[in-house]
Amino acid sequence: MKLKKLLKEAQSIVESLRVTKGGNFRLKDHNPADTRGVKNKEKAEKLLAHGAQLLSHFQERLYAQQEWSVLLILQGMDAAGKDGVVEHVMSGVNPEGCEVTSFKQPSKAELDHDFLWRAHNRVPERGKIGIFNRSYYEEVLVVKVHQELLAPQRLPKSLVGKDFWENRYEDINNFEKYLTHSGVVVLKFFLHLSKGEQKRRFLDRLEMPEKNWKFSMADVKERASWGDYQAAYEEMIQNTATRRVPWHVIPADNKWFTRVAVAAVVIEALHSLDLRFPEVDDEKKRELAKVRRALLDGKE
Repeated sequence: MKLKKLLKEAQSIVESLRVTKGGNFRLKDHNPADTRGVKNKEKAEKLLAHGAQLLSHFQERLYAQQEWSVLLILQGMDAAGKDGVVEHVMSGVNPEGCEVTSFKQPSKAELDHDFLWRAHNRVPERGKIGIFNRSYYEEVLVVKVHQELLAPQRLPKSLVGKDFWENRYEDINNFEKYLTHSGVVVLKFFLHLSKGEQKRRFLDRLEMPEKNWKFSMADVKERASWGDYQAAYEEMIQNTATRRVPWHVIPADNKWFTRVAVAAVVIEALHSLDLRFPEVDDEKKRELAKVRRALLDGKE
C-alpha cells in the first residue's frame, strides 16, 4: 500500500476519534462497537500489517534523530485490550527503542512522593517510544471511585477539599504541557469497552486455560462499580482533553479495529514530526571515506 494512501486512511480514522475540547464530551455519544468505516477483520489486519511497517520506518528515524520522544498512554476498563494493543501495534518496532511500563498498585516509596513522581521517572528519553499501560490517570479514576485509597497517600487534610479533583486535573494538564514543551509527544487513548463485551471476555478467560492467569475475583468486584467508572472516565476526558494533548476515544468492542485505530494515531503523530536521519557533515564524510579506503585496501 502506498505511503500517501495509508496516511490518508490513518488520518480519516484519527480525526473522528480525537477529542480536543472536553467540555462537551459525553461518553454516551461514542459507540464502543463502531469501526469507523473499516468493514471487517481482514481489512483491519491488512491495514495493521502495513501500519507496522510504517511504524518501523518512523521509529528508526525517531531513534536516529534523538530530538523527540513519544509517550503512549493506554487507559480502559479491565479486558479493554490494552495488552493486545501493545503486542500487535508495536510488533514491528525495535525493542531497543521502545519501553512499556505497567503501573500497578503504588509501592510505599511511591506513596511517599507526589502522585506524578513515579510516572515522571518513566517518561521516555529522546529518540524512544514509551508506553504507559495505565498511568497517573489512575489517580482520577480508581482513586476517585475508591476514595479510601487516598488515605495511604497521607496528604494534609487541608488539601483534600472540594477542589481536590479539579486540582488534580489541573496538575495533570500542567504536567502534560510541560512534557510537550520538552519534546515529548503525548498520545492518550481511552479504550472504550461496553459492559456486555467485558463480560464476554471475562467468560472467555475462564473457559480457556491459557487465559486463566489473566482473571481474578477483583475483576468481577470492579464490575459492580461500572457506572462510577464510566462517570470518572467521562469527567477525566472533559477536564484533560486539550488541543495540545487530546484524548483519542477508541471503540474497543472489536479488538481488530482497536489496534488499527491506535496504530493510525501513532502513525499520524510520527509523520507530523518530519523525522529524518541526521545529516553527515564534511568532516564525517572524510572520515567515512578513509574507513572505506582502509577496508578496500586491507588484505584480509
